[in-house]
Amino acid sequence: MGKYQLIYFNVKGRGEAIRLLFKDNGIAYEEINCGENWLKEWKPQMQFGQVPALKDNDFLLVQTNAILRHLGRKHGLYGNNEQEASLIDMINDGIEDLRVKYLTLIYKNYENGKDIYIAELPAQLQPFEKLLSENGAEKTGCCVGNKRSFADYNLFDLLDINQVLAPKCLDDFPTLTAYYQLQLARPGIADHRESESFKQMNINGNGKQ
Repeated sequence: MGKYQLIYFNVKGRGEAIRLLFKDNGIAYEEINCGENWLKEWKPQMQFGQVPALKDNDFLLVQTNAILRHLGRKHGLYGNNEQEASLIDMINDGIEDLRVKYLTLIYKNYENGKDIYIAELPAQLQPFEKLLSENGAEKTGCCVGNKRSFADYNLFDLLDINQVLAPKCLDDFPTLTAYYQLQLARPGIADHRESESFKQMNINGNGKQ
């Protein structure tokens, strides 16, 4: 298998969960910054005119969640059985719902909407607290079953960016707090977060966070 290529802008954004998956599992990949010649060179190549994109040999795939699922299937990060895979899909779709709300705030309504978003955030996080508590994720570090999945990287990234926005947002959620700390302690993730590329990269393209 050739080295993967992750094609994205020089921001964390929707590419960060993919990076975390690669780093934590020791999967070799090359990152290509498509920002410099996006409109003329890169955008026309993309099936929906957007990135991140994953190149897997000659196979080009866009849409973040499709990429995560593709990597999950290939690298054993999709649960132990069909029921677990379905639960992983469910949680990942819930992650997407909250991420869309976050991105709408960041790019469309930051100044007027930040206080409202933060006030409503506990209600958005409560379902994740319940689901992960039922799975014992505060001990296993896994949102489903006893095996890491692609959704764990997506959820960790979602919790991370929301903690930057609202540093106390996990204070009332002991399971999410413990789960988050377990992810931080994983060597591949810790090393990635200590890298200069991580430290110097903005979370979002407009600099708001």
